[in-house]
Amino acid sequence: VQLQASGGGSVQAGGSLRLSCAASGISFSRRGMGWARQAPGKEREFVAADKWNGLDTYYADSVKGRFTISRDNAKNTGYLQMNDLKPEDTAAYYCAADRFLIRIQSVRPDNWGQGTLVTVSS
Repeated sequence: VQLQASGGGSVQAGGSLRLSCAASGISFSRRGMGWARQAPGKEREFVAADKWNGLDTYYADSVKGRFTISRDNAKNTGYLQMNDLKPEDTAAYYCAADRFLIRIQSVRPDNWGQGTLVTVSS
């Protein structure tokens, strides 16, 4: 099982980035998918998740209205569109997949991908 996150980078406050999470060895169509982030010196925190059908989405309060999670099950790939980025969004972002969404929301999924770094400057 491998989850590869990509799309991170450096942007100014107010900018946008789109993260991607490509899965191999598992089928996204049978699993929830989500994102968490970890800033330096802080614990990993939940960001967003969606059910296998992509119709039910969940967000941390800090990103609601700015971030959008989506997926393409045919490509076994998930996405996180991040708009109106703020300096406090600076973190390494990790994608996750699990049969049970609650595990992703609790930041304890079966599978974590490698992180991709997002840096937002003021």
